[in-house]
Amino acid sequence: MADTGDINVGSIIRFNGELVQITDYQHRTPGNLRAFYQAKMRNLKNGKQTENRFRSGEGVEIVRVEFRMMQFIYTEGEFAVVMDNTTFEQVHIPMLMFGDSGRFLKEGMEVKISFEGDDAILAEAPTFVEVQITYAEPGLKGDTATNTLKPATIDTGTEIRVPLFVNEGDWVKVDTRTGEYVERVKK
Repeated sequence: MADTGDINVGSIIRFNGELVQITDYQHRTPGNLRAFYQAKMRNLKNGKQTENRFRSGEGVEIVRVEFRMMQFIYTEGEFAVVMDNTTFEQVHIPMLMFGDSGRFLKEGMEVKISFEGDDAILAEAPTFVEVQITYAEPGLKGDTATNTLKPATIDTGTEIRVPLFVNEGDWVKVDTRTGEYVERVKK
């Protein structure tokens, strides 16, 4: 059994019988009161956010999680089919586990899946992906001075905002956590 000093952001614990991931964790020492830890947690089953105060030294159950890099193959309804590259075992992961970054998944992409025993509990797309612009209004010469963005469609069918100088057929790097354009890539 671990205590509250062993937890940090990203830890997965069992809280009230549910698996939760710590999203924010702060140590507080208010005036003449006893110190405590303020934790913001996200339930891994339903995605609900909760907050809780833990006393300093309070016992918590940290869940042992195994991370595996797997290859995204295709989507099947509300599931993503991923394959273990060593055993070639295919696993169906709910697309909800990827969150908003699931819209950037492409065939053959490496994704990080977290397992507790045989159950998948967390899925992460790569932080940055390189995608091709399939539709964008044409850019005009001299459109580089301002920080204005225009809508563009990428090869996964998702719409993102890109600078005015990006044209159809260009490759760009996108941050999957925010869905924002990072830079243009030479291919």
